[in-house]
Amino acid sequence: MSNKKRKYVTVGQIDATGVRGPHEKELEDVSKSKFSLFVNIDLKKLEKIVQENLGGIIENIGFNEDWTITIEMFPEVNIHMAFSYFGDEFGDGIDAEFKFFFSGEHAMWVPGEDSATYIDIVMNFIERKLKGEDPFEKNYNSKSELMEKVLLQRAEPFKLLREDDQKDLEIFIGAKVRKTINGWRIKKEIFPEIFIEILWDNDNGLDISFEGEKLAENLDSYHSEFIGIFLLNHILRYITVKYGDNDLPDICYIVFSRYFTKQKDWDHKTR
Repeated sequence: MSNKKRKYVTVGQIDATGVRGPHEKELEDVSKSKFSLFVNIDLKKLEKIVQENLGGIIENIGFNEDWTITIEMFPEVNIHMAFSYFGDEFGDGIDAEFKFFFSGEHAMWVPGEDSATYIDIVMNFIERKLKGEDPFEKNYNSKSELMEKVLLQRAEPFKLLREDDQKDLEIFIGAKVRKTINGWRIKKEIFPEIFIEILWDNDNGLDISFEGEKLAENLDSYHSEFIGIFLLNHILRYITVKYGDNDLPDICYIVFSRYFTKQKDWDHKTR
């Protein structure tokens, strides 16, 4: 997609609260805590990290920035992290900043909470690669209490998926989707050589696993769980839009952005 055809939005537009929301503040804090790593950076080194480890690109998106890191979170959900150096004009020790933009047909479906956390994970990922540090936690084979709760909470809507959803779901989430005798196997490469597999079984419910040659090298297990939750949420978005006439659990509406629920008049179902 060329830059001319992209429509860029901010997390404030996605949150659609009418006031400055918590995710705008969260992203400002990310910028303040990370910008110094990128002042006078070797851009070729950064480009290598972004391409080889994140599957993204360095480009210019036309906001007078020095450069922008663009990563696809999901098909039609693009994250743009635009870096600008301006010097210490105000004597406050801040001489550069990141601004964050989103583009793609489904960018405004994803809530600011998911997008802001994803950006924080990516920034921490890049920081570790720049410093040559390994992930802190590597407990990939055990599930946190949060993940156990998430799997229980999100299992029921998977019953609605039918065999003819396979191709559409593959396109929507950018993953390999396979129908099994008793359920589904969904496998997505979230970063190069890092995979999340979601299993849904009619009898045993939802399960999730993490694998890949670069998993232990590049991604903290705590962060991998969050990205797994974002993937589960995006699958629920597909199910909710496709099977919205059914009596769906509240979680199906909570996983959407406030902008989207307002467009659909779903406000009464979001909590």
